[in-house]
Amino acid sequence: MPEKAADVTFLFTDIEGSTGLLQRLGNSYAVVLQRHRKLIGGAVKSNGGRVVDCRGDEFFAVFEDGASAAAAAVAAQLALLREPWPDEVVVRVRMGLHRGRAQVVGDGYVGMAVHHAARVGATARGGEILASAATVTDCGVETVDLGEHRLKGVPHPTRLVRVLAPGLETDFPSLGAEEAGIDTVVRVALADDSVLLREGIARLLEEEGFDIVGQSGTAEDLLTLVAETLPDVAIVDIRMPPTKTDEGLRAAREIRARYPHTGVLLLSQYVELEKAVELLDRDATGVGYLLKDRVADVEEFTRAIRRVADGGVSVDVEILEQLRD
Repeated sequence: MPEKAADVTFLFTDIEGSTGLLQRLGNSYAVVLQRHRKLIGGAVKSNGGRVVDCRGDEFFAVFEDGASAAAAAVAAQLALLREPWPDEVVVRVRMGLHRGRAQVVGDGYVGMAVHHAARVGATARGGEILASAATVTDCGVETVDLGEHRLKGVPHPTRLVRVLAPGLETDFPSLGAEEAGIDTVVRVALADDSVLLREGIARLLEEEGFDIVGQSGTAEDLLTLVAETLPDVAIVDIRMPPTKTDEGLRAAREIRARYPHTGVLLLSQYVELEKAVELLDRDATGVGYLLKDRVADVEEFTRAIRRVADGGVSVDVEILEQLRD
């Protein structure tokens, strides 16, 4: 069973063209593999990381922050470039960084963030360090923006950046255009401590063609749910356990900061103008605020969800009237 959730930065690496190297080197490939493991493992350890798994030519490591993970990746790439490989072969390793929230299971991690990180790594080319943009924001790491790209199995496009550093390769082919065929079904996460209300909303939305990716009764569980499923919209009660004051609002702010492609629709039993103003002042895209009574108006409720999912704003008419006064 999962023990807890953790916010960490993941590093995935593997050797590009490893099959070709094996065919060329034969038994000497084992020497290359061992040297490669030593270099990457050393870079991970010296930068405060931990190797979670190492299989064949693949590494999976975890770090507390993006700066340490990026420093480890740069150090590993430079060490690989300096290493005198046998038979003058070139060992090119692709690396991917992604920060997210995942369940800690024993010594490992489980969740969408892990899958997301692996996809970032698989998208890189040999000698390249790719990162999801938010992973290295404010880390003092030099990057070049590569735009948004669809990664297999990840619901939303990911803005990718290439990590730069003196001595690293910079000449790589284009990643290509964003894939077409984005799913038009709106994926929704529900958060309310009332099980009856959650179940009622879930049934209503499923009948209207929405995909309910999960439900949670606390703000903490909601953050884990969003990290694991990356929904289009999180519908959140403002007052949630344990204090039933503003846990939902704080979770909404965190979701918008971490997952810009996930909109947030807050629900409240009463008009809470101060909280409405705070939400709208902080982020005027992909947010909404409705009174719970509006759920009964299916057309209005579903229209608000779709508007928020599309990056728009939806505010209850009663709240708007009081804001104008």
